[in-house]
Amino acid sequence: MRYIALLENLTGATAKDCIVDPEDHRIIYIIRPGDMGLAIGKSGINIERTRKVIGRNVEIVEYAETPEEFLRNIVAPAKVRGIKLTKSSDGGTVAQVTIDPHDKGMAIGKAGKNIAKTRLLMKRHFDISNVVIM
Repeated sequence: MRYIALLENLTGATAKDCIVDPEDHRIIYIIRPGDMGLAIGKSGINIERTRKVIGRNVEIVEYAETPEEFLRNIVAPAKVRGIKLTKSSDGGTVAQVTIDPHDKGMAIGKAGKNIAKTRLLMKRHFDISNVVIM
């Protein structure tokens, strides 16, 4: 709650959720749709100011009402070619995301950091048990 209040005071953007990731020394904010510009600020000034105050890397994802749009927002700026949601044999939902081949590395991230974030956010907000990048 403290981190959400801090972001809102520094940027004017409204945060729906905040995840502290001690493993990668970062904080991931889920921002209300339409507030991304406020959160980032001109030339990224608001993100930079927030990062300095908190002392951790700050990542911002814009929330969306549908799992497909939320997935697109999480992996942005990677170009998504398609998203397919299916039920797995254990009853969970799996999202298969087809990414432009040139952007696959960006979607997965160094040591799988970005795909781990994607899986965490999709599980937390839409109860999707796994995300597969294709």
